[in-house]
Amino acid sequence: ISYSISKGGMGNLTKTLALEYANRGIRVNAIAPGATITPINEAWTEDPEQQAVVESHIPMGRAGTSEEMAAAVAFLASEEAAYITGQTLFIDGGLTLYADFREAWSA
Repeated sequence: ISYSISKGGMGNLTKTLALEYANRGIRVNAIAPGATITPINEAWTEDPEQQAVVESHIPMGRAGTSEEMAAAVAFLASEEAAYITGQTLFIDGGLTLYADFREAWSA
């Protein structure tokens, strides 16, 4: 529950700060990364069977990479995103679009 609460809190904080600072030309956005291959996830990334289970729930069929997360952050920080503020960019391979998201992970 605490994880879900903190995710929701970050989304609301992003929107609140975006409203607060928009008139100063300061953009505030967030990313919401999905399953990502990083050292903190070694428990499942170093076990092919566990990695297959995790990735089976991702519509794009694979976990993301640190480089993909960094590219999204770089985009949001760039002038190409100059008119974007108060948004959370989900970088999850479509995981949150999955209709049976909750049921799939409870199995």
